Amino acid sequence: MELPPKLWFKLQKLKKALLSGSGRAEQQSYDTAHRMCPNCRGLIDRKASVCPLCGISLRAPRSRAGTSPGRVLGVIPVPSTATSAIVAVTLAIYAISWYMTQNSASAELTAAPAFGGINNVVLYGLGAKFDLMSTGQWWRMVTAVFLHAGLFHIGMNIWCLVDLGPQVESLFSSTKFVVIYLLTGVSGFLLSAVWNPRVLSVGASGAVLGLIGVLIGVSFHHGHLGKDYRSQLWRWVIYILIFGLLPFFAVDNAAHIGGLVAGFILGYLIPEGEPSTRNGENLWNALAVLSVVVIAGSFALMALQLNRFAR
Repeated sequence: MELPPKLWFKLQKLKKALLSGSGRAEQQSYDTAHRMCPNCRGLIDRKASVCPLCGISLRAPRSRAGTSPGRVLGVIPVPSTATSAIVAVTLAIYAISWYMTQNSASAELTAAPAFGGINNVVLYGLGAKFDLMSTGQWWRMVTAVFLHAGLFHIGMNIWCLVDLGPQVESLFSSTKFVVIYLLTGVSGFLLSAVWNPRVLSVGASGAVLGLIGVLIGVSFHHGHLGKDYRSQLWRWVIYILIFGLLPFFAVDNAAHIGGLVAGFILGYLIPEGEPSTRNGENLWNALAVLSVVVIAGSFALMALQLNRFAR
């Protein structure tokens, strides 16, 4: 018996885009001949201008024809997705912080932290979250998302981001993903600022937990399949929170919880897929641009503060 298009789409979408997050799904090729109707979520022909299931008019989809990304100086590939761009920025900022740590150690004739560790003074200068209520430097909630304390720290977060980011980005869109990543990361450090105001904290783990929260939130729209996947995601959350309670790891559980809760709310409320109307597309484009401006502005404020800090 052939499954109804809507149910078939849900099954394939969850198997490919969601179950891969648990590490249980094998790599599969995606069906590029069909897409999801943003109104009824039924599976329809990718080129259809009107949904045959609910009759809604559809905006023409963006082409998926692969083009080679440009290269900086003909060598370095330009990131082609929001996830890869965030990974590139995060790695670049870690490289800067490591270089500054090495220079500081050389100037003071001391040994630099082992295993790619970053000096706390350098982390604070580059925008770590610390005592935001007293200093009023709320931009630190943004810059802290891109800072990491060592190789193990950034390695774990990049690994999770590379695994979860493309899933969330493919379920929603690149513009929505940028907004979601920023909001969940900032929400994590906002709760951390209230819970542990005078604890130095950095890392993308709040945003990473936010991505898990997004997948949990969106799973409520997928019936029994979503329920099964949700139970797997909750195991991830429990493992991470238990890991955060171990005494020999300095983990900011408040940032984790804040990002997770914000992600759950966003995942439940934000419609899946690309915006179906021109107004919706313009809105999300504007929000994505605003998010990029907020990130760039926060680092600009960090740079001004760093100049004063260095004097």
